[in-house]
Amino acid sequence: MSWMDLLRMSVSNLKRRKLRTFLTVLGVIIGTASIVVMISLGLGLQESLYREVEMSGGLTSVKVTGMAAGDSMIYYSGESEEESQKYINDQAIKELSRVEHVSMASPAYEMWVLMLKGKYEGSGQLIGMPPDALKARNIPLAQGELPAVNSGNLELVFGNGIATMFSEKGTGKGYYETGELPDIDFAHDSFFLILDQDGYYNSMGNSPALGMGADESGGQPAGSGKVQKHVVRASGVVEGSPDEYTANYYNIYCDLDTLKQILKKEFAGRVIPGQPSTKSGKPYKEFCYSYAQVNVDEIDNVEKVAAAIREMGYNVETNVEYLNSMKSQFAIVQAVLGGIGAVSLLVAAIGIANTMMMSIYERTKEIGVIKVLGCSLKNIKQMFLLEAAFIGLIGGMAGNILSFLMSAAINFITGHGAAMGFDGDISYIPLWLVLLSMGFAMLVGVVAGYFPALRAMKLSPLAAIRNE
Repeated sequence: MSWMDLLRMSVSNLKRRKLRTFLTVLGVIIGTASIVVMISLGLGLQESLYREVEMSGGLTSVKVTGMAAGDSMIYYSGESEEESQKYINDQAIKELSRVEHVSMASPAYEMWVLMLKGKYEGSGQLIGMPPDALKARNIPLAQGELPAVNSGNLELVFGNGIATMFSEKGTGKGYYETGELPDIDFAHDSFFLILDQDGYYNSMGNSPALGMGADESGGQPAGSGKVQKHVVRASGVVEGSPDEYTANYYNIYCDLDTLKQILKKEFAGRVIPGQPSTKSGKPYKEFCYSYAQVNVDEIDNVEKVAAAIREMGYNVETNVEYLNSMKSQFAIVQAVLGGIGAVSLLVAAIGIANTMMMSIYERTKEIGVIKVLGCSLKNIKQMFLLEAAFIGLIGGMAGNILSFLMSAAINFITGHGAAMGFDGDISYIPLWLVLLSMGFAMLVGVVAGYFPALRAMKLSPLAAIRNE
């Protein structure tokens, strides 16, 4: 009997019992969709992690920190290493740039700043970096460009979540209380930027609420003549809505040299926020940075460079280490989610085995006639295995269609990950998962139909023909 004859007979037998076939296929559909959607949730989290790492400089980026320069309200969550006894200053940057396989070493300075605009007040993390380091971060801009170099005026790139950090003066109600964004055009409006937070709070009588006492135009309250307010504008805005969380969500970027010039001028004779001071409380002679961003030429050299920098007395955080630790966690998550989905497919396999056994009992006489006519035992086994494989294939195809619909619904309900605090879709179904799930569904069908096929082979032809 040829393969075409076997295929024709298998399809014909499935069509004869449409309702039973449909119910069996339905079990495979539910099982396939369950396992695909469950695994897609883990893959969605993993893809979000990859995007976050890419926005942080990629896998060849190394973050180098030294001794805490001062209180800049920036906290690190690196490994528990001994505190470095070296500051990250210009000399350290030169030293890091000379390390083998380092393609670029750039300083970065972070500080928390206050902003005023009309009846609104807000805050954000200001990050000053050189132009080449800003380009290396691959910041996606919805409009505008990166800050100009040494322009004398601070030009800012606002993160897409900065709007949520603004609230109305007096009431203190913002986006998370009212659900409404401030009436501010971040791409074109000008702002008052306050770098001296202590001076600003002192000018208001140590008021704990930001901006209380300032007039509606953002002007200076009485008695605060020493607090300087810088008029700033945006050079660009990060891509994404306030509901789409990204690695740049709360950040404000600016040119480092311009920021340093302004800080040194405003805090002349005083300690700049985030800078170390001498034992007598005077400003430290050298400007110290929050961290250094080091780019390695190839990913294979990241560990080698990280080890060399640690030997120099600095603390190191690499995206590779972070990614590897997260991968192991995601592998556990995917295994658990996949196991939950596999239970449904196991139930479907039992349904396939039951269907095939019932089919054998109903076709006992037919099987006997086929054997008497000279059909080989191998052909009989192949016929039943093909029927089981067809059930798995059809169920796998329909199950994948259902899984895509469920994935789209999950992403829509969660605002494409925003409601869960993720950057991008929370459910992600790659092509390899589709093909793998279809192959797995067919395999489950064949395995479930194997023992019924063996029973069909063992039937006695004469006994089968006599069977009523």
